[in-house]
Amino acid sequence: MLKTNKTLVLLAMVLTCMSCSKKAQETKAPVRVKTETTSTAGTYGGEKYVGIVEEREATSVSFTSMGVVRRMLVSEGQMVSRGQLLAELDPTSMDNSVEAAKASTSQAHDMVAQARNTYDQAKDAYDRMKLLHDNGSLPEIKWIEAETRLKQAETALHTAESGVRSATAAERIVRKNLSDTRLYAPVPGIIGRKQVGAGETALPSQSVVTILDISSVKIKVSVPEQEMSRITAHTPSHIVVDAIDRHVNGGLIEKGVQADALTHTYDIRIHVSNPDRKLLPGMVASVTLGTGDANQSSITLPVTSVQKKSDGTLFVWTISPDSTAHRTPVSIGQPVGNRVAITQGLHYDQRVVVEGYQKLSEGTKVTY
Repeated sequence: MLKTNKTLVLLAMVLTCMSCSKKAQETKAPVRVKTETTSTAGTYGGEKYVGIVEEREATSVSFTSMGVVRRMLVSEGQMVSRGQLLAELDPTSMDNSVEAAKASTSQAHDMVAQARNTYDQAKDAYDRMKLLHDNGSLPEIKWIEAETRLKQAETALHTAESGVRSATAAERIVRKNLSDTRLYAPVPGIIGRKQVGAGETALPSQSVVTILDISSVKIKVSVPEQEMSRITAHTPSHIVVDAIDRHVNGGLIEKGVQADALTHTYDIRIHVSNPDRKLLPGMVASVTLGTGDANQSSITLPVTSVQKKSDGTLFVWTISPDSTAHRTPVSIGQPVGNRVAITQGLHYDQRVVVEGYQKLSEGTKVTY
């Protein structure tokens, strides 16, 4: 009986260890890999060009008045939001002007008070004189004097009130100039270039900084005139930016209408989405323009991402929506550079492992 109990205890311990081992496998940390999302473009049989990345829009920001820059609060490459403070001018002279304008406005109000008091006295005397004049008991000369004093007091009051309006308007302008010593971002974006630094004099309308909108970008390409007729607004394009190892499909194409006088080329601009803002103005891009024939479009991947099984068949590691890796058989075309066309096995918008596949097995959990 004792031997049986020992056997049961030993069996329970073995089962517990197996359960723990299974849980440890289930909770194993995901394997980190680098992936690429499949896209199609007229990569083969298309014309190849060199392009330059341009911002979607550039906004030049400047002060409205002249002054010495006291502080620059942004640097090139910094993301800014709309309404963010960018720079300040030294406000000393403007502060003095505001104080002078306030004193002038106060003086104008005092003059109005004095003029109103004089007018009230003249009006009171005029009203009393009028009663006597209407009864015929006031000499005409006295009546004329009362009328004259009232008109003079009324004119002086109007002049003083006009002075208050002018002083108030002048103070408003000076205060506006004081507020304009602070430069705010009119649009969100990234600081492209600073033309003025702290301690330098900024002139009215002189660009202080340029704010670039790169939420989407344009790829500028110069195309020979004889090839322009084959390009439409919807010609497929594939763009490679080696600086950030980016492969993307181009969008709508803008066609220029004025040729370069020396090279006889026209500029086209291909719209490209840039949600992560890694495509920066000035980067060089390799651009392939297709002919619009869908049969020439193909999926391309780095050559090293295509693996070979023991039976000679080819496959790549694809990632399913639940972040698990799976072998997917593929057929390939001819390599171009360090990439190869996938002719069968994949479709658009699939996530494929391009680095870190050495540690993968069927169903492995991954992170990317």
